[in-house]
Amino acid sequence: MADQKLMRGTMVLTAATLISKILGFVYIVPFAALVGQVGLGLYGYGYSQYVVILSLATLGVPLAISKFVSKYHSLGDYETGHKLFKSGLIFMSITGFLAFLTLFLIAPVITPLILPREIEGGNTYADVIFTIRMVSVALIIVPVMAVIRGYFQGFQSMGPTSVSQVVEQLVRIFFILAMAYAIVGFGNGDIGLAVGFATFGAFVGGLGGLAVLLYYWFKRRKHILKQVEESTTRHNLTLPQMYKELIAYALPLSFVGLAIPLFQNIDLFSVNRALYGTIYETYSEAFFGVLNQSVHKIVLIPMALATALSITLVPTITKSFTSGDHNALQRQITQTYQIILFISVPAAVGMTALAYPVFASLYGLEDLNLGGMVLRYYGPMTLFFSLFSVTAAILQGMNRQKQAVLSLVAALLVKLAFNYLLLVTMGPVGAITATYMGFSVGIAINVWAIGRYAQFDYSSILKRFMLVLMFSLVMAGMVVLAINGLQAFMPLETRMNSFILMFIGVGIGAIVYGYLVYRSGLAEKVLGHRFRFLNRKKVNQKS
Repeated sequence: MADQKLMRGTMVLTAATLISKILGFVYIVPFAALVGQVGLGLYGYGYSQYVVILSLATLGVPLAISKFVSKYHSLGDYETGHKLFKSGLIFMSITGFLAFLTLFLIAPVITPLILPREIEGGNTYADVIFTIRMVSVALIIVPVMAVIRGYFQGFQSMGPTSVSQVVEQLVRIFFILAMAYAIVGFGNGDIGLAVGFATFGAFVGGLGGLAVLLYYWFKRRKHILKQVEESTTRHNLTLPQMYKELIAYALPLSFVGLAIPLFQNIDLFSVNRALYGTIYETYSEAFFGVLNQSVHKIVLIPMALATALSITLVPTITKSFTSGDHNALQRQITQTYQIILFISVPAAVGMTALAYPVFASLYGLEDLNLGGMVLRYYGPMTLFFSLFSVTAAILQGMNRQKQAVLSLVAALLVKLAFNYLLLVTMGPVGAITATYMGFSVGIAINVWAIGRYAQFDYSSILKRFMLVLMFSLVMAGMVVLAINGLQAFMPLETRMNSFILMFIGVGIGAIVYGYLVYRSGLAEKVLGHRFRFLNRKKVNQKS
């Protein structure tokens, strides 16, 4: 029963995360129409640093507190978890305020590192400083939310976290679009001012999320305090002892979760510095906006879907590894890999094939050449992001956090070593290439570690990958032929044409890939237990 509750809670939480990711993509389309790709670049200047500093300030607190509280609850000690909760609220309030103060004060110092100099048509130093300072305010409130979410998750109650995440995102998006439209549409049209207030949306959204968490707290407070009083065991840990254990849980979780933001921060401090003074100088800020925001949001959608479906298996992987059930562990890891490949490979190939119609339909024709090029090269990163995220989660489920951290360090070192050099020699594509190189190293280490510590045989996964890749390439070939033929009648010169081409391309791709995986039996093998109608259809056909 407890296992079912944990699995159900994990699925609810991953569903909420997926919804938040989709909402995070949806708002970027109208926001980009208001502020443009250079404005999105400015947004990224502030938000990329905020995400990293927020993660450092919270140190993976939600999952770490969840693990800590759950452990002591299982021993009948509700008092220790509650003691950590009360202390954590104070501690996170302090670290959050210090993080806000740090980012607010260093804004003028780091701005020249992001933007070597002001250029015509680009952002100003004042814009960057204002944006960084506006987003920094959210650091006061968000770490406190992390403590409350983690405490509820320790009760295996994922509802408060899930609802607060979605509400936080909805409030944030409403504020971003309302302020941007008010300033650009009705005001003086100052893009820097609009983007600065948009980043302040992180604080306003945080207020919405906190309100939800407080509602749940006051609703359950009496019941929780009653459990604390009725604790059957009391470990009487001191605060240093509790924080030592908490940090042991938190550091690996926090660091691995920073993979994508840290890669983005390397681009943040190198793209403009490398491209200024070259033939790419005039659109270096637009390129950063495309790479860091508009195209990146598209790439995250298939990744979020793939990881949401596969990550629900991680708790069962932990159980199988802990209990020594080798056969179950092999099946669960195999199933996790299969889901990732089944979704991410065709998504990666499809984004490359439809890069220009997709970008034009979502963001318009103004930056189509740049945006289409970036999406074509960067689209397959959805597979790399998915594989790294899930393989790191599997390692954590097997209590091999050190290997997951090692793989990220190696990946970051590769990105750091080659990013500037490749940007100078290859132009914008250099940053994308360095990201591929870094994640390839990280994934290779994770895959090796899983093979070693789980004695996992990759032969069946390799065969499955080749089959999925073959189907995806056939799909892409059909899509490219159809789209190229249609462009003779509907050139990519209007947004309506791009919408039509995108929908036709996606439709053809879905039909071709769906037919191939169904007729080959691959869909049934990978997703049959989730979509039982596949089995029923086959039975009906045979009868």
